[in-house]
Amino acid sequence: MPRGGARAVSGPPPDPRSLKSAASMDKGGWRTLPAEGRAGAPPEWPLTEAAPRELDLWEDLWEKPQAVAWEAMDQALEVALFVRTLAEAERADGRVDVKKMVRSYLDSLGLSVAGMNRNRWKVAPAVDEPEATASPEPAARRPSARDRLKVVPNGEGA
Repeated sequence: MPRGGARAVSGPPPDPRSLKSAASMDKGGWRTLPAEGRAGAPPEWPLTEAAPRELDLWEDLWEKPQAVAWEAMDQALEVALFVRTLAEAERADGRVDVKKMVRSYLDSLGLSVAGMNRNRWKVAPAVDEPEATASPEPAARRPSARDRLKVVPNGEGA
């Protein structure tokens, strides 16, 4: 077993607002996914038979913004395996190891916040959503300990 050194998911996830991550944008960069999601019908189910719940999940997932990236990377099989695993994990008697696999799929497919960061994906602001202002209104300044001290000239009065 290897010891020490960096692992694929070691350390904090990249932050699109950090200067270091901004410098690395030339080396792979961040991909902005459309807020409205992927348009069109989902791809054909790639596995053998599908349960009704699996088909519902399949259709829902292919409407998400991440589906644009999955389609570009031809990940229909990975998404189908996630759907099958998720449907199994949802059952009342679902095994713990299956639920752990779901968590891993969420990250690798960019369906969790950590997964979005690791894949360097961000979702564009919705068209009807106002963009955040570049400089928010400054918050009221709280008095510091120095502000609360009383100045006594020449050490008099106390």
